[in-house]
Amino acid sequence: MKASIRRRLEQISERFAEVTALLADPGVQADTNRYRELSQEYARLEPVAQTWQAWLDNEVERANAEALLEDPEMAELAEEILAETRRRKDELLPELQRLLLPRDPNDERNIFLEIRAGTGGAEAALFAGDLLRMYLRYAELRGWRTEILSESPGEHGGFKEVVARISGKDVYSRLKFESGAHRVQRVPETESQGRIHTSACTVAILPEAESIDAIEINPADLRIDTFRASGAGGQHVNKTDSAVRITHLPSGIVVECQDERSQHKNKARALALLQARLRDAAEREARQSEAADRKLQVGSGDRSERIRTYNFPQNRVTDHRINLTLYKLDEIMMGQLDQVIEPLMQEYQAEQLASLGEEA
Repeated sequence: MKASIRRRLEQISERFAEVTALLADPGVQADTNRYRELSQEYARLEPVAQTWQAWLDNEVERANAEALLEDPEMAELAEEILAETRRRKDELLPELQRLLLPRDPNDERNIFLEIRAGTGGAEAALFAGDLLRMYLRYAELRGWRTEILSESPGEHGGFKEVVARISGKDVYSRLKFESGAHRVQRVPETESQGRIHTSACTVAILPEAESIDAIEINPADLRIDTFRASGAGGQHVNKTDSAVRITHLPSGIVVECQDERSQHKNKARALALLQARLRDAAEREARQSEAADRKLQVGSGDRSERIRTYNFPQNRVTDHRINLTLYKLDEIMMGQLDQVIEPLMQEYQAEQLASLGEEA
């Protein structure tokens, strides 16, 4: 193990012991916010500290076994112990490296999912509807909660644009690689010659901002309009101006929400979406200004980048970032997205490990 990695593990172990002691302090327990922050830090540090302790215990066991080699009567047992410690070391080292990878602070957050029809006209709008159903089914399989915040229906079905909120455990960590251009190849129902058409949609995955890191918004920079909600929703539809549209004048960003019957709730949802959009724009600008020499292949999140092609005639899905091809399009469109998401996450971790090795 490299000395730099060992030092980092020792520092984490020391901090874990410190946090453990603080959580037992009655003064800390009385401060709800402080106790919650430390509990979250404890949960992050615990697996690293425990695995590091297992590594240290294994080193002690190896040293004891090496000492036993000098005793002829114990040599055979010592060899068995040494073999086991070597096997354990080979298991623990990659696990420690994985645990040391920098965690995206947004990974545990809820998200706003935005899907917009691109090139392809009516077929692109239909594909936007297909993508929305795919993500909603995936969310259902994982036990996440979903709600449609706003929608602009296509002329022949689907959506010109649709925005949904997805909440639950580790939503952003699993969906963050979905941002980008999604291309579909299939024969439209209106195509009499049976020719395959190519259409596209863009997907944006925006982490929901927490109050502690929300961007300050000057109320004077906002224009807030109310209008009557459209679509399903019962008797209140088209009778009350419950839907809210907010325009951020400096940036020109427009958000709206028509999901709730309450204008107050729709305004709160729209403001949260605006926060996410503004944070996303600021982070994109920061990434561009950094002009990093090395860019993680999977983690760029550039929505102008074509990331995936869905070929219906061949039942094929291709993720162009990792050259992954699966002939399981029917399963994936039914929400079984893990077979695409897991390889993306593994590739991302492999690149982070390589970067960690370069820095160490």
